[in-house]
Order: sequence, then structure tokens, then C-alpha cells
Amino acid sequence: MIPLMLNFSGKKVVIFGGGDVGARKAGFFRPEAEVTVFSRSFSSRFSGLGAALVETDLSGVTDQALLERLAGAYIAVAATPDPALNDRIGALCREQGILFNNARGESGDVLIPSVIRGENFILSLSTGGKSPAVTRYLREYLQSSLPCLDRMIDLQERLRLHLRQTEPAIQKRRAALSGVIHDQEVWAALAEGEEAAWSIVERRYL
Repeated sequence: MIPLMLNFSGKKVVIFGGGDVGARKAGFFRPEAEVTVFSRSFSSRFSGLGAALVETDLSGVTDQALLERLAGAYIAVAATPDPALNDRIGALCREQGILFNNARGESGDVLIPSVIRGENFILSLSTGGKSPAVTRYLREYLQSSLPCLDRMIDLQERLRLHLRQTEPAIQKRRAALSGVIHDQEVWAALAEGEEAAWSIVERRYL
């Protein structure tokens, strides 16, 4: 599989299954996409997500009824507790050219990664479903190890703009940017604020 960043603004996402897994998937897509969830009941975790919840009994549902629910979908997620039903949904998605993620059953076209979001960055982590524990460990490790990552990105942008105006040599600009990002004192100063870190940058790299 190839990792990509996609713009889901205005895209329709259809989720089958109203349990905690379905809620987690809805929460992943909802910041951008229009999410509709079909299920007989819904977890309390859907509260506040803003997804459209459609109460429907999926037991014994026909392929035609599933196709009607899939109409216009960019991606579909099967998160029901029934692997056979999930696989049926996946087969219909393949026929219709709809991207598909399967929470339980045969693998789909799409894996939904664990995500770390900041103001200036998005990091996605996945082990391809082999070890959710490792993915969770990596997320916790990165969050605890780089608490000032957003501030470092702002600092790097500030330095890049400054160097473009003051340093014509590309190699020197790259060396300064690399030096700052590897400077542990700069990272420590970022905990106090960008200006504290910038004073170190000015002394050492400008």
C-alpha cells in the first residue's frame, strides 16, 4: 500500500455499523467529509461527531439495499460485527469502484492509520494491521518525545524566511536549518516560547 494525504472536503463517506469501531472511523473522517452511518443502534461515542446517523436493520439486507446506501460514496467502511456482511459490502464496493475499508473480514483497499495532529503537522502511523499495540506505542512515544513540534515548525519557517533574505548560499541555509533542528538546547528553549529559542538561533546560526 502507498501512504497518501487526501482532501476529503465534500466527499461522502458511508459507514456500516454503529459500535465503537464505527464511531472511531467516523471521527477519523468527520473533520472534512460528509459521514453517514447505517446501523440498528449507535454507540454514545457518536455524540458530537456531527455524522448523519440512519437507523436501519442490516440483518438480511439485500445487495440492492446496500447499493442504494452506497450511492455517491467516495469511500465505504464496513464496521459491523458480521464478517460475512462486511465482505459483501466490500464486494459491492469493488464492483462500483468505491474505496473500501473493512474493520472485520477480508482486507479492503484502504487502511485507516493512527493519526497525530498538531497545528502545523499530521503524522500517520500504521503497521498494516499486524500490531495495533506497536502503532499505539509509536503514537505515545512521539507525542511525549516531541511536545514542542508545532513550535519547532514555526521556528523553522521563520528561519527559512530570514535566510532567504540574508543568505544567498543554499548549502549554508540548509546547514543552519539542520543545525537548529538537531540542537537540543533550541528544543528545550521552545518549551519557554519561540522567542527564547530564536535568541539561541540568532547567536549560533545567524
